[in-house]
Amino acid sequence: MSDLHGLATRALRLADPEDAHGLAIAGLKAGLGPRHPAHDPLLATTLAGLDLPNAVGLAPGFDKNAEVADAMLAAGFGYVECGTVTPLPQAGNPRPRLFRLSEDRAVINRMGFNNQGLEAFAGRLARRERRRGVLGANIGANKDAEDRIGDYVTGLKRLWGLADYFTLNISSPNTPGLRALQTRAALDDLLGRVGEARTAVTADGGAAPVFLKVAPDLEDGEAEAITEAALAHGLDAIIVSNTTVARPDSLRSPRRGETGGLSGAPLMAPSTQVLRTFHAAAAGRIPLIGVGGIASGADAYQKIRAGAAAVQLYSALAFEGPGLVMRIRRDLAARLKADGFASLSQAVGA
Repeated sequence: MSDLHGLATRALRLADPEDAHGLAIAGLKAGLGPRHPAHDPLLATTLAGLDLPNAVGLAPGFDKNAEVADAMLAAGFGYVECGTVTPLPQAGNPRPRLFRLSEDRAVINRMGFNNQGLEAFAGRLARRERRRGVLGANIGANKDAEDRIGDYVTGLKRLWGLADYFTLNISSPNTPGLRALQTRAALDDLLGRVGEARTAVTADGGAAPVFLKVAPDLEDGEAEAITEAALAHGLDAIIVSNTTVARPDSLRSPRRGETGGLSGAPLMAPSTQVLRTFHAAAAGRIPLIGVGGIASGADAYQKIRAGAAAVQLYSALAFEGPGLVMRIRRDLAARLKADGFASLSQAVGA
């Protein structure tokens, strides 16, 4: 079956990137994805109170509408983050808006939070009947919203009790002005209002952790300010990082000049450096999730040694297919054992 999945991955690479993604989702919905139920106890960890069977997660963007979370958990991910979802459905930016940079093992996207909206998303989560496996909801704001912070509050309230954790995505470069929410004053406003909503829904429906997803394109001192704001408002983790608007000189693909967020291999080094900055700023006070450029066990291990309590990946799947997660898990476990760690948590920031 793994040969069949590899053949399918190679075939999808010949299609338009967005069409290929749609076909992959359809295949997973039809039950054609890989299944790897066993987990290595060495990779298990606890993150913000969530028990993860392994620390390798699926980043948002792959399953925007919460259609295939269980299929991706079955494929071997330790947790899956769906979204980004906005209160109202929106079409996103005009196509083409997703580009493979094959020569660079990278992707540029300017999707623009295209999704079917909160009601469709919530309906699918409700129908899961709380299946085993950790599922997160990544929430955002509609492009034309008059009150963008209000959109985050709406998302949190509507999905409370349906997801295991929530991520506030304020770092996509494809919604104009969204990253302005990362400034300290705007962040205090956002987190204050979200905190009030969280207190209200917690009283009615139990607790769930709330994370913040940040950009890699930060000025000096911003990581420290964001960390202090997250701590002041009781957030449970920071996800470092989203796509970058930077274009490294090393890029070779003729698509390198496309507008949008760059992800994949070229993001590995800069996002890991930003992770180290957040690790120093956090000083163990709040856990970090490392994202950006992971395509191997070595990459995942580097993020963990830089301070990540868990990791996420997405772009590498476009080149390697869903079997990649098991290769990363095996390699990561081997590296932990070789360095004498009895658990993944011992290696965090080591």
